[in-house]
Amino acid sequence: MMFAPAPFFLKDTSVGKVMTQVCLALLPGIAAYVWQVGTAIVVQLLVASLAALLAEAAMLRVQKKPLGLFLTDGSAVVTAWLIALTFPPLAPWWLVATGTVFAIVIAKHLYGGLGQNPFNPAMVAFAVCIVAFPALMSQWPNLGLQLPLRDQIDIIFGLAPRVDALTGATPLDAMKTALKLGEDGSNVARLLANQELYGNFAGRGWEWVAGGYLLGGLWLWWRRIITWHVPLAFIGALVAISGILWLHNPAQFANPLFHLFSGGAMLGAFFIATDPVSGCTTPRGKLIFGAGAGLLAYIIRVFGGYPDGVAFAVLLMNLCAPLIDLLCQPPVFGMKDADKGDSA
Repeated sequence: MMFAPAPFFLKDTSVGKVMTQVCLALLPGIAAYVWQVGTAIVVQLLVASLAALLAEAAMLRVQKKPLGLFLTDGSAVVTAWLIALTFPPLAPWWLVATGTVFAIVIAKHLYGGLGQNPFNPAMVAFAVCIVAFPALMSQWPNLGLQLPLRDQIDIIFGLAPRVDALTGATPLDAMKTALKLGEDGSNVARLLANQELYGNFAGRGWEWVAGGYLLGGLWLWWRRIITWHVPLAFIGALVAISGILWLHNPAQFANPLFHLFSGGAMLGAFFIATDPVSGCTTPRGKLIFGAGAGLLAYIIRVFGGYPDGVAFAVLLMNLCAPLIDLLCQPPVFGMKDADKGDSA
């Protein structure tokens, strides 16, 4: 007797193929990052990738699992890239390596490995490091000052002293400070008029990086690696709450474009909140998960203690994901009809 594949088996795929396409989708954002910020990000990507593979190999060895099978699936590399892209590009190499090892060892393998982690490992690394090393995690380079690659490498590996003049406030940092200092909104209004920092609509240079992530995310959706539910809900919730407050007081609150193309909003919407392991799996659950993450990200950005709330928003929604999926489970085929027959 011959058996046909189950109806829900749509195409031949694997973890390695999916992770490879995720890395490819990140390339437009990385290219814009190199163009606008500098080539230091490539060094950080290499540092994070090496740390992730070494940590993955060590944990696989401890668990006596085959190294070749799991080291080549690409999951550790994707985690490493997300960490490198969310950390400051001139952060010390040991900070990026420490965060990556923590993500692989603690947030992934101590929960059972690939497919078992309840929290997004990259966001766990970011949250731990920004709490433990707040000063280092806030040192972002001034986009107007392009250092030679050699100088950037020296700063990353501690071969040259870190110069405060090389770093400056990001648009979200400046927005947070302006909100705290100007209750009447005058400071925020002056910030939005500052083209040196604000750029065209969302932070000079960073809007191109976010645009690259948007392009890559749309490609993932076109390839059906992700569904539309989480990104649309995330972006929709962020636009809705920022738009309402902006219309209420445009001098104090930034417009929706600023929040969409600043910080990690686009990266979070398409590459972080869409994690199938730590997020929701049902269509309605994905909508709730994405909307909750977008709403929390804005609340933390504007009213919380951190400039960008994407990481903490995703982690908080990771806590809620099992309950959301439990409440949003579709009925088992035939159960509704059976219940109607019993009640009759």
